[in-house]
Amino acid sequence: MRIALIHIAQETNDFNPLPTTMEDYRSFGIIEGQEVLKELSDVGSIGGYLEAIRESGQNVETFPIIRGFAVAGGRLDKETFEFFQDRIRTGLKEAGKIDGLMLQLHGACAADGFDDVEGEQAELCRRILGTEVPIILALDHHANITSKIIANVDGIVGHRTQPHDLHDTGKLGGEMIIKVVSSGAKPVMAWRKIPLVSHQEKFLTSHGPMKKWFDKARAAERDPKVLQVSNYPMQPWLDVKEGGWSTVVVTDNDQALAETIAEEMAEFVWKIRAEFEEREAMPVDDAVRAADAEEKGLVVISDTGDTVFGGAAGDSNVILESVLRLGIESKVLIPMISKKAVAELVAAGEGAEITLDLGGCTATEFFKPLTVTGKVRKIADGSAARVEGYNHQDIVNMGRVVIFETGPVTLLITELRGVAGNLPSVYRIFGIEPTDYKIAVVKTASNFQFFASITSKVIRADTGGPGQSDVYSLPWKRLPRPIHPLDPVADWHDAHPANRGGQG
Repeated sequence: MRIALIHIAQETNDFNPLPTTMEDYRSFGIIEGQEVLKELSDVGSIGGYLEAIRESGQNVETFPIIRGFAVAGGRLDKETFEFFQDRIRTGLKEAGKIDGLMLQLHGACAADGFDDVEGEQAELCRRILGTEVPIILALDHHANITSKIIANVDGIVGHRTQPHDLHDTGKLGGEMIIKVVSSGAKPVMAWRKIPLVSHQEKFLTSHGPMKKWFDKARAAERDPKVLQVSNYPMQPWLDVKEGGWSTVVVTDNDQALAETIAEEMAEFVWKIRAEFEEREAMPVDDAVRAADAEEKGLVVISDTGDTVFGGAAGDSNVILESVLRLGIESKVLIPMISKKAVAELVAAGEGAEITLDLGGCTATEFFKPLTVTGKVRKIADGSAARVEGYNHQDIVNMGRVVIFETGPVTLLITELRGVAGNLPSVYRIFGIEPTDYKIAVVKTASNFQFFASITSKVIRADTGGPGQSDVYSLPWKRLPRPIHPLDPVADWHDAHPANRGGQG
C-alpha cells in the first residue's frame, strides 16, 4: 500500500505583529521528497509515524511530499501560505494513486486573510483526493479545531502530554492510518467546541486540572472501539473567529459512542474551568528578587509574556530592566531576538564598549527600547547551530549571533528566531556554560524540560507581552463572544453547532 506524508507546522500568535515568512521556514529547513525520510527518519512526529509503519509489519511505501516547520510567530504572509498550498497541490498530484494520506499539521496556524490555515490545507487535500482516500490528521494539542478541519479528514490524533511528545503523536497517527487502510477500521468522529480561553500556566499535563482532563481521555480509550480521545486547549494567543477549546473523539464505526464521550469530556472540563484561571506568576521585580535569593542555581525565570515558543517576538527587555535597576549582582543569562541590535553590535566589533537601545523593536505595543551600555564579547555565525535535545531537529539557523554583556547580564542576541535561549545547548554552542550562572531567563511559558537537569527552581514572571498570562487585557478583535473568562457564558452548548451533536 502507498501512503503519502505531509508535515507542515507553525503556531500563530496574533499579538505578534511580525509576519512569519519563508525566511522563518527556511531557517529550520524545508525538506521535500525522499530527503524527508532520510533526514527525519527517527526525529519527531515523522520518526514516530515511520516507527508505527515498521511495527505494523505491513508492506507500506511512504511517499513523502514536504516537511516545512517554523517556530511559533506571527501570521503567515500570503507568499508563505500560497507556497505550501502549491506544494500540497503539486505533491499530491505527483503521488499518483495512494491508499491514504498522513497529514501532520499544528492546528493553530493563521495567515494573512485566513484564520484557519489547517482547515484550508485539509480542504485542499480532500478536494484533490476525493472521498475514497482516508486522511488521518495529527495535531498539536494547542490546535484550534474548526468545522472545516472536521469536515475534511477521517480521523484526528493529538499530543497526549505537555511537554509534547512529538514522536508519540506521530506514532499514534501512523497506527490509526494502518488500522484504516489495512485492517478495515472505519473511523467516525464527534467533537465539541468549548467557549474557553485560558493562560498557559496550567497547561502542563503532569499535574493540576489539565492532568485530570487528559487522564479522563486516556480512561475513555480503554474501550476497544475508541481509536483516540484528544483534548485541545487552544493556545491562548490565537485571535480567530472560530477560536476556543475543543475535544475530539474517534471511534471505529460507533457514532453514538463518540458523541457520548465527546459530551462527557466537554462537560467535565467546563465544570473545572475555574481551576485553569489560578495564577502562579509573580510580579517581575518579585520574580527577580526570588531567583537571586535562592541558595542554589541555576534558577530559571519564565518570561511568560515573551514566550518565543508561544509565538512572541523575543524582544522583551522587562526582566533585563528589572535586573539592572534592582542592582542584582548574580550572573544572569537572557536571550533576545533583534536584527537591529545584532547589526549595531556587529558593526561595533568584538571587544567594543557600546551604548545602544535593546528590545522593544518588534512588539512595540508591549515594549519600549531600553538604553544600556556594555561590551561585545563574541560575534558568531549561528546559521547552522547544532542544538542538542531539541525535539524537532538538530540543526537550526539562528542567523548572526552576538554575546553581549551589560552589568551582571550576558545576553544571547540573535537575528533569527531559532529556539531563542530555551535550551542550554544553544549557549554552549557559543562558548557559554549555563551552570556558571545563577539565573537563566527562558522565553517560554511551559517548555522548561530542556533546562530541567541543571535547574534548581523555576519561577514564572508575570510579564506582559504577546504571550502574557493576562488574557483579559489582550486586544482581542476576532475571538467568538461570549467566551469564558472574558464574558459570562450561560450554557457552553450554545457556543457552536457541533455541541448539539453531529459534525457542526
